[in-house]
Amino acid sequence: MYTPQQTAYIEQITPQLLNIRQSRATELPPTEAAELVDQLKMAINYYDWQYYVQATQIIPDVDYDFLFNLLKTLEAQFPHLQSPDSPTQRVARGLSEEVQTVTHLTPMLSLDKAYSTADLYNWDTTIKKLTERTEITYSVEPKFDGSSIALVYENNLLVRGATRGNGIEGEDITNNVKTIPTIPLKANFAAYGIYRAEVRGEVVIDKTKFEQINALRTQKGEALLSNPRNSAAGALRMKDASKIGERKLEAFVFQLGIAFDQAGNDITIPAIQKHTQGMSIMYDLGFKTPLKTRDESVHICQNIDEVITYCQNWIQQRQHFPYEIDGLVVKVNDLQLQDICGSTGHHPRWAIAFKFDARQAITTLQKVEFQVGRTGAVTPVAKLKTVNLSGANISNASLHNQDFIAEKDIRIGDKVVIERAGDVIPYIAEALKNERTGAEIPIIFPQYCPSCNSKLVKPDTEAVWRCINADCPAQVEERIIHFASKDAMDIRGLGDKIIRTFFQLGILQSIEDIYRLPYNQIAQMEGWGQKSVENLINSVEASKKRPLQQLIIGLGIREVGSATAQTLAKAVQSVTDLKDFTPEQLMQLADIGPKVAENITAFFSEPKNLQLIESLRQLGVNIQKTEEDMPVKEGIFAGKTFLFTGSLQRLKRSQAEKIVEQNGGVILGSVSKNLHYLVVGDEPGSKLQKAQKIPTINILTEDAFFEMVNT
Repeated sequence: MYTPQQTAYIEQITPQLLNIRQSRATELPPTEAAELVDQLKMAINYYDWQYYVQATQIIPDVDYDFLFNLLKTLEAQFPHLQSPDSPTQRVARGLSEEVQTVTHLTPMLSLDKAYSTADLYNWDTTIKKLTERTEITYSVEPKFDGSSIALVYENNLLVRGATRGNGIEGEDITNNVKTIPTIPLKANFAAYGIYRAEVRGEVVIDKTKFEQINALRTQKGEALLSNPRNSAAGALRMKDASKIGERKLEAFVFQLGIAFDQAGNDITIPAIQKHTQGMSIMYDLGFKTPLKTRDESVHICQNIDEVITYCQNWIQQRQHFPYEIDGLVVKVNDLQLQDICGSTGHHPRWAIAFKFDARQAITTLQKVEFQVGRTGAVTPVAKLKTVNLSGANISNASLHNQDFIAEKDIRIGDKVVIERAGDVIPYIAEALKNERTGAEIPIIFPQYCPSCNSKLVKPDTEAVWRCINADCPAQVEERIIHFASKDAMDIRGLGDKIIRTFFQLGILQSIEDIYRLPYNQIAQMEGWGQKSVENLINSVEASKKRPLQQLIIGLGIREVGSATAQTLAKAVQSVTDLKDFTPEQLMQLADIGPKVAENITAFFSEPKNLQLIESLRQLGVNIQKTEEDMPVKEGIFAGKTFLFTGSLQRLKRSQAEKIVEQNGGVILGSVSKNLHYLVVGDEPGSKLQKAQKIPTINILTEDAFFEMVNT
């Protein structure tokens, strides 16, 4: 999109822009202000393109924020300089107006489908007959499982965004699509003689980001999103456009639908003779295409046999792709041949969707159990007739909350469709209402806690019902499990099942009881011998010396995970120091916002929690900062960030992470532009595919990592 000359110019003016004082900028004459606004727009759009499309951060966030705020200030001072293509116009304008229906410039047809190799061969035969060719070159690209959109540009500006709707008409979602950073507000179509264009694409959510969104919603007590596809579609129809950014939407463009000149005549573009050329031009115009680089927007196959081989390979790697896809789209690459093939009233003949095997199964919802978590949230869990889905036997699925059940009208006895979100987490996609016999029973959400019989409450800001009795047995049991878990105090030999058994027997009734276990009694229990008891004793004793950050995790403060716990541990000498922090002081610490600060303050304001900490201290548990809590400022990895994925062969991942920290490095929780090194072991997960898309990340084998350590 940007020429070397443009890039050089932007890099040249950026330091000058960063040295401009806002008070000075607002006093500029109108002509100088206009020039400055143009420079700011050019720079911000460039850095947005690098960040959202190229996945590369060129300047620090603080510098970007300065440029953005300076532009906002100038536009407020000189309103006539604000234009529709300004980066500031991505900020949602509040509530969208009532949704209007708009007509697409050309129909958005469906795709014919192929489910087997034979289907692809038959389609190839049809294409050859229509074109009277013996060999056809095809393009193949991922079929994103998201929400289709049509974008209209006039005089280079984005003027309309619409859903697919019925293919002829869709819903006007212009304000909402303007909030998606991968959709350009301005694109230089005029360079190709185009005055008006309709661009086709798909709005999706990265699978990793989707998991992070749901993890955050869980912490906040909000309803979980069912899957990336529905979440993307729902976000596009939100009335409050200001909340769309929370869904982390991205848009991929897969076609320039139709183009018109200023007189309203539809035109062909000399530079676009093939679909792949069109995709490269869309990339140059600033759009995000299915694959990352300009010359690799789609995969080219010289014949149908290559298409089939490529499709079969994709079946194996599908789970590692960062986005949900349900197949591949195969297209005749030559646009002239596409015209010869034509279309039916339903689908273009020149394209076909090769569909992957469905990641769905149908089974029966036999009953619903209500589980109480450590924070008191009551979650309905569907107990299903066991069914195999993508190689796994599924017998349970979360029903999330009361609203989820009501929205989908799920009943006990229903035949239900089970899917796996991100190909991993099972959930109920829908109830098959046409299969009902009349014997199905509505799911009644309890008014009282199923564990302690306390009255449930539903806070106004949350979607879940909660038991607010801190002494509720189910909550106590879950808090003990959390305290002993690997990420917290890491008490090996005291897993979930053992804790639940000890709890039922009265051996464990509180977190403090972990350090008062009756080992002689345990030794007499079935399945326990002298060696296993000794191992448990050693593990419990070892937990007393854990670093402060692990204790903070173990306390179970809402929304305080490992990264926040590490931040808190570095800020204090003792965990009890946190009771003296105000919310304002907490928010001055890295990555702590108002809600987390409120939760921390509330926790340390509760006398029972302070008594728990004091009891643990008296029982010998460390509550002070240790050397492991202190950041190492020097070492071969000082200033560098690391992340590990896959199974390491030489040592455990936790040990490798400790090596990094001991040498001054920092461990991150996920792949991002802030990551310097990804160390890859056997059977890596989706982190590898995500890292491969960010050029600044160095990907190391386990051996290469240890070579760095030993140099």
